[in-house]
Amino acid sequence: MQKKWLFMALAFPGLSMAAEGMWTMDNLPTSKLQAEYGFKPSAEWVKNTMLGSVKLPGCSGSFVSKDGLVMTNHHCASGCIEQLSSAKQNYIENGFLAKKREEEQACPAMELNRLEEITDVTAEVKKATAGLDGAAYKQAQNVINNKLTAACVGDDKEKIRCDIVDLYHGGRYHLYKYHRYADTRLVWAPEKAIAFFGGDPDNFNFPRYDLDITMLRVYENGKPAEIKNFFPFSKNGPQEGEMTFITGHPGSTQRQLTIAQLSSLRDIGLIDNLQHMAELRGVLTQYRKSSPEAARTADQMLFGIENSYKSGVGRLQTLLDPEFIARKQAEETALRQFVDSKPELKEKISGAWDAIAKAQESYRQLHRISSMTEGAAAFNSNYFRLARILVRAADEKGKNSADRLPEFAETRLPAVQQSLFSKAPIYPEFEKVKLTHSLTKMREDLGANHAFVKQVLGKLSPEQLTENLVSKTRLADIEYRKTLWNGGKEAIAQSDDPFIKLALAVDAESRSIRKRLEQEVQSVVQKNSELIAQARFAQSGTSVYPDATGTLRLSYGEVKGWELGENKVKPFTNFAGAFEHDTGAFPFALPASWHAAKGKLNLQQPYNFVTNNDIIGGNSGSPLINKNGEIVGLVFDGNIHSLGGAFWFDSRSNRAVAVHSGGILEAMDKIYGAKELLKELTSK
Repeated sequence: MQKKWLFMALAFPGLSMAAEGMWTMDNLPTSKLQAEYGFKPSAEWVKNTMLGSVKLPGCSGSFVSKDGLVMTNHHCASGCIEQLSSAKQNYIENGFLAKKREEEQACPAMELNRLEEITDVTAEVKKATAGLDGAAYKQAQNVINNKLTAACVGDDKEKIRCDIVDLYHGGRYHLYKYHRYADTRLVWAPEKAIAFFGGDPDNFNFPRYDLDITMLRVYENGKPAEIKNFFPFSKNGPQEGEMTFITGHPGSTQRQLTIAQLSSLRDIGLIDNLQHMAELRGVLTQYRKSSPEAARTADQMLFGIENSYKSGVGRLQTLLDPEFIARKQAEETALRQFVDSKPELKEKISGAWDAIAKAQESYRQLHRISSMTEGAAAFNSNYFRLARILVRAADEKGKNSADRLPEFAETRLPAVQQSLFSKAPIYPEFEKVKLTHSLTKMREDLGANHAFVKQVLGKLSPEQLTENLVSKTRLADIEYRKTLWNGGKEAIAQSDDPFIKLALAVDAESRSIRKRLEQEVQSVVQKNSELIAQARFAQSGTSVYPDATGTLRLSYGEVKGWELGENKVKPFTNFAGAFEHDTGAFPFALPASWHAAKGKLNLQQPYNFVTNNDIIGGNSGSPLINKNGEIVGLVFDGNIHSLGGAFWFDSRSNRAVAVHSGGILEAMDKIYGAKELLKELTSK
């Protein structure tokens, strides 16, 4: 299907791509919306949409009541649900419902952010880095970023977060100011059996029958946060052909990368990662069979691996498609010819593509050792993650904020501390499985005689080293972590914890590789990408949307099925279909609560549906709203055709998959008895 559509797009370059684009909130395609749908969003509509949207780690969400209620996906909140569970009370398997506010449980390690203000700081950033290269360029960029974010945060680090956002690969730099919510509590989550009905076989497919939803609540000063801007629920949901919007935080697209960058991504990043994920999936699958507790503790990671693997395969297939590469080559050639036709652009910009291509050669040399050291792929363990934070914080906190590693800037420390002192449980046996596997892969990828491998393993096997580390560490003790944090360099130097010693031992090499990667690859790519962005602006201005960057975006489209060969895929499923697909065996087994409530349900109630909105990973949990700003659905997936969406978009086959708003209300009412929650969602 992808090849068929791609061929048509190449053969007919004027073909409409009506719904394409993940647009920033300060540059919405209002003229396109007006022309295609007769709708022009007002300033009030845009403001409410921005302030009603929420950023979760790796996901999206939305405010759905004035009392801080947040809607997102079950799989986006599964970390919190798993951390609150135990062998005796498994909320992942059994679900959770707080019938009163006092029963809502605090997520141990979840921070939510709401975008409140966007400021263009392009001039300041480019002035600071003008005429610089390599390490000097990177340092100047870190200094100006720290200066701008520190001024933005001011004296309120606990409630404000500020980020410099790179748009158009250096064409624009914007300062995003967020309200930070550090107290997030679990309100409702259905059973995993229905939140992930169909499991991996149905993932990235349609028809679907999933109730992939969780409700959270943000608190401030011990009370539910007061929210003025939120999305009310539509009881009826959307109709086929109705205009829809998705507001969320798509993680990353690569639609504006050069051919050289796409080749590196294909040959290095994707192929290596897919091999590792395939092996880790096998390790986790085997481990979870060892006991119910092993299954409980490993399921969240296994879901993430399976999801990423399937997504990665789709992306690789796109990058291996010669027709796709021909399309991207034609786009790049056309832009380079445009630059060469303008003497003022040619002198300044024409060498940018070759400079980026040369930087990719360095990236190929550094990728594996960088991944193992600075990327910590060799040390897949929560214990090592904590140890590295403590070791580096002790060193970085003594420096001026502008001279620190960016992740330890003064404005970042509240988030660092929240993660470091989280009460999230750590499971030693699971840590052993993960760490043994990653150390084994380190030795395999780098070779047994590599200096770094010898430094880490010495004469021990991965199994032996793992046992020594995990059996003797004290890092599961939050108070011990606080002692090391507060004690600084002296406490770190005196610590006999084996993970602290390991993090200290490998830190110099990790920092050295990081510095080389920044100097030889990242700074070169960034500086020359800025030049290519200037060429695009000269050609088409900002009428083109920027690549996704994990920041708030709006996409538009409509409720619409698609054609699959000679068959037409209808846009809606219903509750009856869920029961028809029930086999009684995982992953197609409906939970007992559904069978008990079947007689009360409206089986014709729309359940899941698709739209042709442009989305990518990170949009999970996004609200799907109508032009009145009402919730009509909850995005939880894309279809199989959307897997190449990181690189290009086709509105005829790419689809976003969502839970129907009416279906959500039907399930909450007749299956889960969430009466108070229903009242909160539907009150005006």
